[in-house]
Amino acid sequence: MKSWDVIVIGAGIIGLSLGISLRKQGLRVLIVERGEPGREASYAAAGMLVGSGTEVPAPLRDLARESARLYPEFVHELEDESGIRVDLREHGTILISSDGRFPEGAELISLEQLATIEPGLAGSEVFGSARDARGRPPLHNPMLLSAAYVTERSVDPRALVSAAIKAARHREVDISSGAEVKAVVVEGGRVTGLQTEKTSYSAAIVVNCAGAWAGCVGPQRFPVQPIKGHMLAVIGGAGLTHVVRSEAVYLVPRSDGRVVVGSTLENAGYNKQADVNTIQRLFHAALELAPGLTG
Repeated sequence: MKSWDVIVIGAGIIGLSLGISLRKQGLRVLIVERGEPGREASYAAAGMLVGSGTEVPAPLRDLARESARLYPEFVHELEDESGIRVDLREHGTILISSDGRFPEGAELISLEQLATIEPGLAGSEVFGSARDARGRPPLHNPMLLSAAYVTERSVDPRALVSAAIKAARHREVDISSGAEVKAVVVEGGRVTGLQTEKTSYSAAIVVNCAGAWAGCVGPQRFPVQPIKGHMLAVIGGAGLTHVVRSEAVYLVPRSDGRVVVGSTLENAGYNKQADVNTIQRLFHAALELAPGLTG
């Protein structure tokens, strides 16, 4: 039976990038994916590369900053090996805050400067009206808002995972899909491989990169649970140059003119069904910041 030096559980961007890195070191690598490679959270992400946000837990901030610093080189390698353009954007992020808290290194800007820095925010009702065009109170409080610019990048996650899959195969990383991992096999206190619902694989090292499903793999079931997030993409409206992020919503532009709007955080298990009312609330919050999204 064929064996590998390392088996990685999960073919999202973390599992794929780990597999590529290990293969560069000469190890034989197998990635086992329960569904289709790169089609879960990695495929649905907004693509913000936040290296120093207040939302990043303090113990992870050094790691986040270093990850953000290394990202251009990582993307360049994937593009070079796959021939796929990943759409890494380096225009930065405009933060809109109701409490004036910004990450270290953020450059404060006046609300009056926003229309010049980001024309897509021109005419925003958030900064000058207590009610929106339909007479509804805004989701943002215009009396308490402040703004700042922070150097951040963004990437198109769908292009990124497509490039990573192609680069992994180019480097002869083996990928097995369509079978859920049931357990890591441990014999005599040592890992010897894993068991899926269909077959078993042998390796002395197994790395769990299963994301929301990481807690479903025995024998050690980690305290991991899925968090659902609603998002939408706006096509055909006035484009944005910068990522725009507030407490209520974020807007992430793509180079093809789309603007990704998100997101909610919901304890909904593995339910992927979209809720129309939630999508409408996100869209309403996006229009408060960038009215031109309606075209």
